[in-house]
Amino acid sequence: MKNQKKIITIGLLSLSLTFGFSCEPEPKTEKKDIIAHAIAPISSNSKNNTVKIALLLDTSNSMDGLINQAKSQLWDIVNEFTHAKCGNEGRPELQIAIYQYGNDGLSSREGYIQQVLNFSSDLDEISEKLFSLRTNGGEEYCGEVIQTSLKQLEWGKNEDNLKMIFIAGNEPFTQGKLNYKDAVANAKEKDIIVNTIFCGNYEQGIQTNWKNGAALTGGEYMAIDHNKEVVHINTPYDAIIIKLNSKLNSTYISYGSLGSTKMAMQYSQDTNAMELEQEVAVKRAVSKSSRLYNNKNWDLVDAAADDTFDVNKLKKHELPKELQNKSTLEITNYIELKKEEREKIQKEIQQLNSMRKTYIENNKKGSSKGELESVMLSAIKKQAKEKNYSWE
Repeated sequence: MKNQKKIITIGLLSLSLTFGFSCEPEPKTEKKDIIAHAIAPISSNSKNNTVKIALLLDTSNSMDGLINQAKSQLWDIVNEFTHAKCGNEGRPELQIAIYQYGNDGLSSREGYIQQVLNFSSDLDEISEKLFSLRTNGGEEYCGEVIQTSLKQLEWGKNEDNLKMIFIAGNEPFTQGKLNYKDAVANAKEKDIIVNTIFCGNYEQGIQTNWKNGAALTGGEYMAIDHNKEVVHINTPYDAIIIKLNSKLNSTYISYGSLGSTKMAMQYSQDTNAMELEQEVAVKRAVSKSSRLYNNKNWDLVDAAADDTFDVNKLKKHELPKELQNKSTLEITNYIELKKEEREKIQKEIQQLNSMRKTYIENNKKGSSKGELESVMLSAIKKQAKEKNYSWE
């Protein structure tokens, strides 16, 4: 476990997956300068109710398969969330936080633990952080990483929020100076459910206290084969969806101090997904055609859909060059044109994906679902039901 391995960095998974869900009416917000809003960090108070999911990933030498599953199956989880409903009307949002632990490359003073990503709903950023992970030998302190996530993340006190931790690894849950029972007790006090994913034999996970770690908060214990290769089924619709994804990118209008950087990240994560597996690129494209892929912090089309948007407050020098000398009316018309183009492309992708899923269902042999994806979605749906969430 002392030889550093380099995880495959070509390809794209949420997961510190933390999406915000709201079962209560959102408070009214005052109008703000759209450019200032573009560079503001995500606030934990921006939503009255939120589903927050913190993903704690073991990045020791033996966990290459786990990280690759996270990268490739993020989009399956995101796409499933697009069908979620809160009560009778509301549509949930999603945020994700990511921690890595058990890696010799991390500080021993910090317990070989690092926050990779704070709660975020930026799907491109989540993807980027997952692809940045590298494995290395280390000590896996489950109790310590749970406690660290409780301290560092803003979980909030709203009882209607669904707050979940998913911790995955393959060493005994008891390692480290901090007793895992104390950490999970603190989580339960904050109304945070701890779900444990043991990467290995189910019975071995029970013997090494992974099941008990989940049971103490009412969470789910799950065991997966983290090295399992998922069998992908190619369909006649894949190439078309990928081409539509390129057209979809052309509808984005970057603005603000983050615009060009975020647009570059969008293309970079498309490339990562494609190089990992063509089907991953297809699933990412489907996610990008959904409401959960929202980039109002750097894209004018998404920003214009927000109630706080005011085209008159846009700063000319922070607009793309082709719009800097345009009138307010011309800018408004251009945004509307790109919006119409985007909606048409997104609709086409959704229609093709519906046919794609039917094709896969008719041609699959055994389960085509990923191990990590399956267990996470099962736990999420079960626990979300207690907060009045449902799936279409």
